[in-house]
Amino acid sequence: MTAHPEHSQAAYRLRFDWGPAGARMLVEDAAPGDAAVVVDVFSFTTTLSVAVERGIEVYPYPWASADARAYAADRDAILAHARRAGPAEAGAVSLSPASFDDVSGVDRVVLPSPNGSAISFALRDAGVALLGACLRNAAAVGRWLRATSGRVSVIAAGERWPDGSLRPAAEDLWGAGAVLYSLGTAGASPECGVAVAAYLAVRDDLGTALADCASGRELIAGGFGRDVQITAACDVSDAVPVLRGEAFVDVGSS
Repeated sequence: MTAHPEHSQAAYRLRFDWGPAGARMLVEDAAPGDAAVVVDVFSFTTTLSVAVERGIEVYPYPWASADARAYAADRDAILAHARRAGPAEAGAVSLSPASFDDVSGVDRVVLPSPNGSAISFALRDAGVALLGACLRNAAAVGRWLRATSGRVSVIAAGERWPDGSLRPAAEDLWGAGAVLYSLGTAGASPECGVAVAAYLAVRDDLGTALADCASGRELIAGGFGRDVQITAACDVSDAVPVLRGEAFVDVGSS
């Protein structure tokens, strides 16, 4: 996909856009040293941060792929099930970050999702360092990125309307804004400023904002209030998930 010149953020070191199409546009002019950050607060990148904190390698994969089980088996990995399927067996994990609370004996997980995971999978060969960020690890991801010299593209994954079109999600705007806030304003596009302003508007009461937004209300109504609580714990994690080959691993201590 080629952006119209007037739509491009190529002149800026820090860029921000939405969803799969926005991700492709941001990385189409990728150069060595550039980085892309996927933000899917409810819940791929939050679950990703919790998993890599526990030393688990996380393989992104498209949602509802018929060959996902075989893909996981070929990598000696557990396939995470859908959040609303409930725990199928002892030790099972899902897209719910709470499902990783007491997990043990798990080294590798294939974690499909329709948004953040699918975008991450699509960007595997984009020629950029690919990171996963959420509110829990926004500051840690920012510290890692400040040590790099390339351009940074932050992608809010968003959600989906029933017809499959992108639904911009407040929680992803806030998560992207938290990462961009940690990077400062030098070289930032106006689109980045919108995300930062949105984050600053709620950062003093993130728990309430996340519980009250559309996605948060949906999770709470479905019995996943614990996931919202985990998501709202801003900057509690030093995990920096970076894609190495096919899997995200934590490089926060390196």
